[in-house]
Amino acid sequence: MLPRTRLKAGLSPILAALVLPAASLLAAGLLAAGLFAAAPARAQDRAGQFDHYLLALSWIPAYCATDGDDRNDPRCRDGRHIGWAVHGLWPQNTGGDWPEHCLTTERDPSRRETAAQADLFGTSGSAWHQWDKHGRCSGLSAHDYYDLVQRAVDTIHLPEVFAGVDRALRIDPDVIEAAFIEANPDLTEDMMVTSCQRGDLVELRICLTRDLEPMACDPATTRRECALNAATLLPLR
Repeated sequence: MLPRTRLKAGLSPILAALVLPAASLLAAGLLAAGLFAAAPARAQDRAGQFDHYLLALSWIPAYCATDGDDRNDPRCRDGRHIGWAVHGLWPQNTGGDWPEHCLTTERDPSRRETAAQADLFGTSGSAWHQWDKHGRCSGLSAHDYYDLVQRAVDTIHLPEVFAGVDRALRIDPDVIEAAFIEANPDLTEDMMVTSCQRGDLVELRICLTRDLEPMACDPATTRRECALNAATLLPLR
């Protein structure tokens, strides 16, 4: 499970310096819609045939506002104070497409096995979905895929500054990347892309090799990055 830490004193300069006035929140959201919407993929149905991974980290307050509340995800309960958490680890192909729902000889995880992953994915249903859509394509067993997701998450240190987000902030998405680089010196801005939806910052996605080493994202991935100059970072619950 992703570690969580809380700041005892406000926001760090890296966020505070680029927070926009709250009054601009609605106007900026109406003027631009930076949506990291994935174009329909040319699915490849053979497990294990892909080039690299994309580790997707969701900003949980945004996930809860759009989907998590409807799913009764326990991470959305008041007082949980969860910021970044894993969405999934997705096989990708160089050039921008990716396999989904691959045919595999590996058996599906049992209900007990998906329930055991609820701490990682939020719910057992989310654990099943990530296996069904992405894990099958890894060429691994469900057990090994879930283990790989955990190991990928463990390679990333979450910036402590986000534990102090107690109100909606208007920030440049580049600030998100800068904070992750500060916490993970091996990362560079060309290894990450931010995702926005309806004016909100919703995800950070990190490109990884098949060995889980950070790598530069290909142009097709970077073209889907959030195009907003400022996005809303919803407060922790």
